[in-house]
Amino acid sequence: MKKITARDLAETGVFAALVFAASGIRFVIPLAVGNTAIHLGNVLCILSGLLLGGIRGGLAAGIGSCFYDLTNPLYVASSPFTLAFKFCIGFITGKIAYAHGRNGINKRFNILGAILGSLAYIVLYLGKTFVSSLIVKGLSVPMAALMTAQSGVASLLNGLIAVACAVPLAFGIRLALRRRRM
Repeated sequence: MKKITARDLAETGVFAALVFAASGIRFVIPLAVGNTAIHLGNVLCILSGLLLGGIRGGLAAGIGSCFYDLTNPLYVASSPFTLAFKFCIGFITGKIAYAHGRNGINKRFNILGAILGSLAYIVLYLGKTFVSSLIVKGLSVPMAALMTAQSGVASLLNGLIAVACAVPLAFGIRLALRRRRM
Protein backbone atom coordinates (compact mmCIF):
# COMPACT_ATOMS: atom_id res chain seq x y z
CA MET A 1 0.00 0.00 0.00
CA LYS A 2 1.28 3.45 -0.96
CA LYS A 3 2.28 5.76 1.86
CA ILE A 4 0.09 8.87 2.12
CA THR A 5 2.19 12.02 1.90
CA ALA A 6 1.55 15.61 2.92
CA ARG A 7 1.43 16.45 -0.78
CA ASP A 8 -1.32 13.84 -1.31
CA LEU A 9 -3.38 15.43 1.47
CA ALA A 10 -2.76 18.95 0.16
CA GLU A 11 -3.71 18.09 -3.43
CA THR A 12 -6.84 16.28 -2.27
CA GLY A 13 -7.79 19.22 -0.07
CA VAL A 14 -7.23 21.75 -2.85
CA PHE A 15 -9.41 19.75 -5.22
CA ALA A 16 -12.10 19.33 -2.56
CA ALA A 17 -12.13 23.13 -2.22
CA LEU A 18 -12.34 23.53 -6.02
CA VAL A 19 -15.25 21.06 -6.17
CA PHE A 20 -16.97 23.01 -3.37
CA ALA A 21 -16.52 26.33 -5.19
CA ALA A 22 -17.53 24.96 -8.60
CA SER A 23 -20.71 23.45 -7.15
CA GLY A 24 -21.92 26.97 -6.44
CA ILE A 25 -21.51 28.10 -10.04
CA ARG A 26 -24.96 27.48 -11.50
CA PHE A 27 -26.77 28.35 -14.69
CA VAL A 28 -30.53 28.00 -15.06
CA ILE A 29 -31.60 26.58 -18.41
CA PRO A 30 -35.26 26.45 -19.47
CA LEU A 31 -36.25 23.05 -20.87
CA ALA A 32 -39.55 21.67 -22.17
CA VAL A 33 -40.01 19.80 -18.86
CA GLY A 34 -39.24 22.91 -16.76
CA ASN A 35 -36.19 24.85 -15.69
CA THR A 36 -33.03 23.01 -14.76
CA ALA A 37 -29.89 24.17 -13.03
CA ILE A 38 -26.55 23.22 -14.53
CA HIS A 39 -23.63 23.44 -12.11
CA LEU A 40 -19.91 23.04 -12.62
CA GLY A 41 -19.31 20.79 -9.61
CA ASN A 42 -19.36 17.62 -11.70
CA VAL A 43 -16.69 19.03 -14.00
CA LEU A 44 -14.36 19.28 -11.01
CA CYS A 45 -15.44 15.85 -9.71
CA ILE A 46 -14.31 14.28 -12.98
CA LEU A 47 -11.21 16.47 -13.13
CA SER A 48 -10.29 15.29 -9.61
CA GLY A 49 -10.39 11.67 -10.76
CA LEU A 50 -8.39 12.41 -13.90
CA LEU A 51 -5.65 14.33 -12.08
CA LEU A 52 -5.52 12.61 -8.69
CA GLY A 53 -6.54 9.03 -9.45
CA GLY A 54 -9.29 6.88 -7.97
CA ILE A 55 -9.14 7.19 -4.19
CA ARG A 56 -7.89 10.77 -3.89
CA GLY A 57 -10.08 11.95 -6.78
CA GLY A 58 -13.10 10.28 -5.22
CA LEU A 59 -12.38 11.77 -1.81
CA ALA A 60 -11.95 15.28 -3.26
CA ALA A 61 -15.18 14.96 -5.25
CA GLY A 62 -17.20 13.52 -2.37
CA ILE A 63 -15.91 15.79 0.38
CA GLY A 64 -16.12 19.01 -1.64
CA SER A 65 -19.66 18.23 -2.79
CA CYS A 66 -20.77 17.13 0.67
CA PHE A 67 -19.46 20.34 2.26
CA TYR A 68 -21.32 22.34 -0.38
CA ASP A 69 -24.55 20.54 0.53
CA LEU A 70 -23.94 21.22 4.22
CA THR A 71 -23.88 24.98 3.54
CA ASN A 72 -27.37 25.00 2.01
CA PRO A 73 -30.40 24.10 4.17
CA LEU A 74 -32.16 22.64 1.12
CA TYR A 75 -29.41 20.04 0.62
CA VAL A 76 -28.28 19.18 4.17
CA ALA A 77 -30.44 16.05 4.41
CA SER A 78 -29.01 14.64 1.18
CA SER A 79 -25.35 15.37 2.03
CA PRO A 80 -24.52 11.73 2.98
CA PHE A 81 -25.84 10.58 -0.40
CA THR A 82 -23.90 13.35 -2.11
CA LEU A 83 -20.71 12.27 -0.35
CA ALA A 84 -21.11 8.68 -1.59
CA PHE A 85 -22.45 9.44 -5.07
CA LYS A 86 -19.90 12.15 -5.93
CA PHE A 87 -17.12 9.96 -4.53
CA CYS A 88 -18.18 7.45 -7.20
CA ILE A 89 -17.65 9.99 -9.99
CA GLY A 90 -14.05 10.71 -9.01
CA PHE A 91 -13.24 7.16 -7.97
CA ILE A 92 -14.54 5.44 -11.12
CA THR A 93 -13.05 8.10 -13.39
CA GLY A 94 -9.68 7.86 -11.68
CA LYS A 95 -9.61 4.07 -11.45
CA ILE A 96 -10.19 3.73 -15.19
CA ALA A 97 -7.84 6.58 -16.16
CA TYR A 98 -5.03 5.17 -13.98
CA ALA A 99 -5.61 1.44 -14.58
CA HIS A 100 -2.68 -0.69 -15.71
CA GLY A 101 -0.12 2.09 -15.25
CA ARG A 102 -1.83 4.58 -17.57
CA ASN A 103 -1.42 7.38 -15.00
CA GLY A 104 -4.30 9.40 -16.44
CA ILE A 105 -2.54 10.23 -19.71
CA ASN A 106 -4.36 7.95 -22.16
CA LYS A 107 -7.04 10.02 -23.92
CA ARG A 108 -9.38 7.11 -24.66
CA PHE A 109 -9.33 5.78 -21.12
CA ASN A 110 -9.76 9.27 -19.68
CA ILE A 111 -12.86 9.74 -21.82
CA LEU A 112 -14.13 6.26 -20.91
CA GLY A 113 -13.49 6.87 -17.22
CA ALA A 114 -15.21 10.26 -17.31
CA ILE A 115 -18.25 8.84 -19.10
CA LEU A 116 -18.57 5.81 -16.81
CA GLY A 117 -18.01 7.89 -13.66
CA SER A 118 -20.67 10.34 -14.77
CA LEU A 119 -23.10 7.57 -15.73
CA ALA A 120 -22.62 5.84 -12.38
CA TYR A 121 -23.51 9.07 -10.61
CA ILE A 122 -26.58 9.58 -12.80
CA VAL A 123 -27.85 6.05 -12.09
CA LEU A 124 -27.30 6.46 -8.33
CA TYR A 125 -28.88 9.92 -8.25
CA LEU A 126 -31.92 8.91 -10.30
CA GLY A 127 -32.40 5.80 -8.16
CA LYS A 128 -32.39 7.97 -5.04
CA THR A 129 -34.77 10.45 -6.72
CA PHE A 130 -37.22 7.68 -7.61
CA VAL A 131 -37.16 6.05 -4.17
CA SER A 132 -37.46 9.36 -2.30
CA SER A 133 -40.34 10.41 -4.57
CA LEU A 134 -42.16 7.24 -3.51
CA ILE A 135 -41.26 7.17 0.16
CA VAL A 136 -40.68 10.77 1.24
CA LYS A 137 -43.05 12.59 -1.10
CA GLY A 138 -45.60 9.78 -1.20
CA LEU A 139 -46.05 9.96 -4.97
CA SER A 140 -47.54 7.17 -7.04
CA VAL A 141 -45.17 5.08 -9.16
CA PRO A 142 -46.12 6.88 -12.43
CA MET A 143 -45.64 10.31 -10.81
CA ALA A 144 -42.34 9.22 -9.25
CA ALA A 145 -41.21 7.98 -12.66
CA LEU A 146 -42.14 11.34 -14.22
CA MET A 147 -40.22 13.26 -11.54
CA THR A 148 -37.24 10.97 -12.06
CA ALA A 149 -37.38 11.45 -15.83
CA GLN A 150 -37.35 15.23 -15.40
CA SER A 151 -34.33 14.94 -13.11
CA GLY A 152 -32.77 12.62 -15.68
CA VAL A 153 -32.81 15.32 -18.36
CA ALA A 154 -30.89 17.72 -16.11
CA SER A 155 -28.52 14.99 -14.93
CA LEU A 156 -27.67 13.89 -18.46
CA LEU A 157 -27.07 17.49 -19.51
CA ASN A 158 -24.85 18.05 -16.45
CA GLY A 159 -23.00 14.83 -17.23
CA LEU A 160 -22.38 15.72 -20.87
CA ILE A 161 -21.09 19.16 -19.94
CA ALA A 162 -18.87 17.68 -17.23
CA VAL A 163 -17.24 15.15 -19.55
CA ALA A 164 -16.87 17.65 -22.40
CA CYS A 165 -15.15 20.18 -20.14
CA ALA A 166 -13.13 18.03 -17.74
CA VAL A 167 -11.29 15.78 -20.19
CA PRO A 168 -9.68 18.55 -22.28
CA LEU A 169 -9.10 20.62 -19.16
CA ALA A 170 -7.17 17.73 -17.58
CA PHE A 171 -4.89 17.50 -20.61
CA GLY A 172 -4.30 21.26 -20.54
CA ILE A 173 -3.48 21.23 -16.84
CA ARG A 174 -1.13 18.26 -17.25
CA LEU A 175 0.66 20.03 -20.10
CA ALA A 176 1.07 23.19 -18.02
CA LEU A 177 2.36 21.19 -15.04
CA ARG A 178 4.80 19.29 -17.23
CA ARG A 179 6.15 22.55 -18.67
CA ARG A 180 6.69 23.82 -15.12
CA ARG A 181 8.25 20.42 -14.24
CA MET A 182 5.68 19.80 -11.52
